Amino acid sequence: MRRRGKILERSIENIVKEIREKHGLPNSPFRINEIRISQGKLYIIVRDRTDKSVVIGNSLVVGKLQQKLGVKRITVYSELDLEIKRKKLEEAKKLIGKTDLQFLMPIIEAEKRFPPRKWPRIQGNVQTLVFLSFFAKPLLGFTERTGLPYMALGLKYTFPKLEYRTVDGVPRELFYPNVNRLYSLAREIGAELVLSDFPFPLKRRKNVYFLNPFRLFHMGFFEMKYFFGFEFPTFVDEEALLQFVAELTYEGLMESTDGAKIIWHYWRRRR
Repeated sequence: MRRRGKILERSIENIVKEIREKHGLPNSPFRINEIRISQGKLYIIVRDRTDKSVVIGNSLVVGKLQQKLGVKRITVYSELDLEIKRKKLEEAKKLIGKTDLQFLMPIIEAEKRFPPRKWPRIQGNVQTLVFLSFFAKPLLGFTERTGLPYMALGLKYTFPKLEYRTVDGVPRELFYPNVNRLYSLAREIGAELVLSDFPFPLKRRKNVYFLNPFRLFHMGFFEMKYFFGFEFPTFVDEEALLQFVAELTYEGLMESTDGAKIIWHYWRRRR
């Protein structure tokens, strides 16, 4: 089995080289360490981020490779990406500690074996308030996947395809939720957990937890988009958007190409 894996790795390496040569890209050296396949999806694990850039080739190379191999999707990770993720998950275990969020532990353990992503079925029993920030659909998908009883709140007119109760606020809150206001709202409805795009994985104020599950699991934009789906807000604070994308890219939670596409989505609407 291992020998077959090595043959596949070399075959993919050769195809990548052919694609780069055909499209006039530099003949940059790279190495594939491992190939994993699950449900028609191919996961390529390379040595470092330089190798990752060569295989992705600004989305051109990996796109052509996907067509050539006839697979549903190809994702490329470096060994460093996965090592950082494992360290973040160890930190997540410490944050969860002896809190009331122990039900998340099986997901943390499953994420350590990523890729592929295989979450166990769990049932959360914590009353939850979901504030629909930029990653609204993944947040709703997470609550449903974990069986949490929840109420969804969001700014008026931002997500017309999603069901939620509307609240007043400013567009900047789509990227940087107002913790003080959400704490008050949580106390009003008796919620012990608040989910949103917080700039931290987990914090606690008295008897209310504030959780960004994607930061807790170190789950990037590309991964959550394909796992839960994604819905663009109808309007944004453009300055906050640029700051948000830059921070996620810096922290390894968003590829620069994805960030550029998101910014372009809103920029072209102004023309």
